[in-house]
Amino acid sequence: MDTRIIALLELQEEGRYLSGEVLSRELNISRTAVWKHIKKLEGMGYRIEASRRMGYRLLGKPSRLTMPDLMEKLKESSFVPSIKLLDAVDSTQNIAQRMAEEGAPEGTLVIAEQQTKGRGRMGRHWVSPPGKGVWMSMVLRPEIPLQFAPQLTLLAAVALSRALMAIAPLDIGIKWPNDLLIGGKKISGILLESTAEDERLRYVVAGIGISVNLEETDYPPELLEAATSLRIALGRPLERSEVIAAFISQFQQLYTLYHKEGFAPIRSLWEARSITLHKQARLVTPSGVVEGTPVGLDDRGALLVKLAGGEIIPVFSADIKLPAGDGGA
Repeated sequence: MDTRIIALLELQEEGRYLSGEVLSRELNISRTAVWKHIKKLEGMGYRIEASRRMGYRLLGKPSRLTMPDLMEKLKESSFVPSIKLLDAVDSTQNIAQRMAEEGAPEGTLVIAEQQTKGRGRMGRHWVSPPGKGVWMSMVLRPEIPLQFAPQLTLLAAVALSRALMAIAPLDIGIKWPNDLLIGGKKISGILLESTAEDERLRYVVAGIGISVNLEETDYPPELLEAATSLRIALGRPLERSEVIAAFISQFQQLYTLYHKEGFAPIRSLWEARSITLHKQARLVTPSGVVEGTPVGLDDRGALLVKLAGGEIIPVFSADIKLPAGDGGA
């Protein structure tokens, strides 16, 4: 039924509406049923304008990632051995974790057009509409001790910020540990989930969510003050396959550097792009609230926070609140 509605709308001359009455008659369903199918199509990424007097017209179809295009964009990369491209999934993290358990090699990439239960740090829901963002997870198998896993989160944030700034003239900052912001509004989330055995990592699944071509209408009203997309910031859409390829390229470079030279160069790159350092902040940690000024990262990837009395303490996990305008609440 949905494909028939799209076919009928596509038959109209550009700018012409098709009335709900005609659709109802052609499809032999009620006008209420037509409206429900239109809403379903909008949820799938179709842009359909509705007019009470004139009916419906098709403004745009969802762009889709294709395997040939992804393979072409990633042909220079030796890091990704395989790609699993899916339509709608609950979360790419869940699928990548299952594949990792089954022995998927490092660099295996899971990409979905839509996530119905995308998740971010601290169990937050991630808005993942179809055809408008990059929702992907990557299997990593680093040979490092478990306590160094936070370093990979920071590495991923640096790689993504460098990738996005390489293809879009935007000022993108990193809010500790790995949120990417433009003008204080979030455009990306990174979630690394690890599985360990005998204090060593068996594998890590890196989830990357990038709001590429979302429009303001894609966000719940309560998120518009805190979230944005590359399209909103640029005023034009971007090729999602180009965004994926740029990230993989940067990640591969930094991951190789990390294994050769350790965390020090990654720490320097992260600190250079940070919007968190040297600003008074309130950090809600698992053991209580910490108020102070972040001054850098330690060798493990923890955030170093200077307290009012001058003591500097490491913070490994926290929900951080910055001053208004800097990405804080």
